[in-house]
Amino acid sequence: MAHSLARATLGLTQPANVDVPKISFAAKDVGAVEWKGDILAVGVTEKDMAKDESTKFENSLLKKLDAHLGGLLSEASSEEDFTGKAGQSIVLRLPGLGSKRSAQASDVAIVLASSESIANESKLNTASAIASGTVLGIYEDNRYKSESKKSVLKSVDILGLGTGHEIEKKLKYAEDVSSAVIFGKELVNSPANVLTPAVLAEEASKIASTYSDVISATILNAEQCKELKMGSYLGVAAASANPPHFIHLCYKPPSGPVKTKLALVGKGLTFDSGGYNIKTGPGCSIELMKFDMGGSAAVLGAAKAIGQIKPAGVEVHFIVAACENMISGTGMRPGDIVTASMERQLRLTLADALVYACNQGVEKIVDLATLTGACVVALGPSIAGVFTPSDALAKEVLTAAEVSGEKLWRMPLEESYWESMKSGVADMVNTGGRQGGAITAALFL
Repeated sequence: MAHSLARATLGLTQPANVDVPKISFAAKDVGAVEWKGDILAVGVTEKDMAKDESTKFENSLLKKLDAHLGGLLSEASSEEDFTGKAGQSIVLRLPGLGSKRSAQASDVAIVLASSESIANESKLNTASAIASGTVLGIYEDNRYKSESKKSVLKSVDILGLGTGHEIEKKLKYAEDVSSAVIFGKELVNSPANVLTPAVLAEEASKIASTYSDVISATILNAEQCKELKMGSYLGVAAASANPPHFIHLCYKPPSGPVKTKLALVGKGLTFDSGGYNIKTGPGCSIELMKFDMGGSAAVLGAAKAIGQIKPAGVEVHFIVAACENMISGTGMRPGDIVTASMERQLRLTLADALVYACNQGVEKIVDLATLTGACVVALGPSIAGVFTPSDALAKEVLTAAEVSGEKLWRMPLEESYWESMKSGVADMVNTGGRQGGAITAALFL
């Protein structure tokens, strides 16, 4: 990532230019025994491993491979015969068909023992999962390491799941999304002395430049945000030597009518010290507060993916109010009253970003944010909270993200929550206290 601030004040840190390995994926109509390359990986379930009375595999593919290997496969029993386990699935490394160990393999084939029993639609999704799992699984962010391992994997052939335009299209889609996920990971991984609001804006501009046929960029500076009365956003940014940058990317399909207008809004605090309510004490994780721009990373990653995929019929606005929450004599103090662009006296960056999104004439808004520590307390580190007045929209978003939405819980919005947000001197406060903090944050927005 490019960055332009004087590095003498930023610890002299520069990310190395590390190329993400380019892997070629292909769906091939060739038998597992006939395939030639470095390693053949066979995905099996416990059921596939069943043997008959003569200790021969009942599964037709494993039976054929075992015959080709002279019984070597049926005799394999030690941990060294397996490269790994995942649930009730194992992947066998077959040295008789592959000439190299996994660390040296450049050409790999993957086949599922029970692929013939998979429905056609499931075959497409399975191939997509193999491609994205491979790209994301071997990726390692080495930009800030003096030494790094380089992957030698060049190609992956997927056998037994069909061939043709549809599966190739699905593989290309998986590669596009995976590259966008890696881009988002690199943004989140970058330290705050490298990824400033200006650099985040630069990265957004690069996306627009790369996909200029469908994406345009508008970057607003502090003066322009002031003209739009974004006092809430500017109040948070006031103490930092790194000025705020309000990012707006707009995707329009290359052809055809626009049927839906959507906004993706991402929280973009490149570092959140807590301001004068500085984050202290056990569990404060202030050294990790570079990830308070995780929402913006997801939004810009989505912009990159959509720029590559170019979906029809939808206009998408990607909005990030990028800034840094620091401490200085110009910083916003606890209890200060600021005026947001909705002309209410309140506080917070996302409020102004959401108002800006509404002013683009969109029909639906998805807001992505590391909001808040209270959500981690409530749900733990691996589960995200979803807040919306519309169950239909929640299911739509979760389905698009390929996340299970079978159990959606609507939290009753008790009057006490609203009461806790009232202010004696302004319209509302931006926090209702520690109790129900994730709920009051969502209500505020």
